[in-house]
Amino acid sequence: MAKLKITLVRSTSKLKEKQLATVKALGLRKIGSVVEQQDNAQIRGMIKKVDHIVSVEEV
Repeated sequence: MAKLKITLVRSTSKLKEKQLATVKALGLRKIGSVVEQQDNAQIRGMIKKVDHIVSVEEV
């Protein structure tokens, strides 16, 4: 199964509570932090919620 490389590129300080929870659930903490997640529908949905502050590339 493919993997996604997700990077936090903007600050989380002005996010709504649910968006902040989504960022934390993805495993991101600081600006510039990178995680690899499986490419599935749940992760894609989470990314769509916070697509304005993360960058995604397929690995």
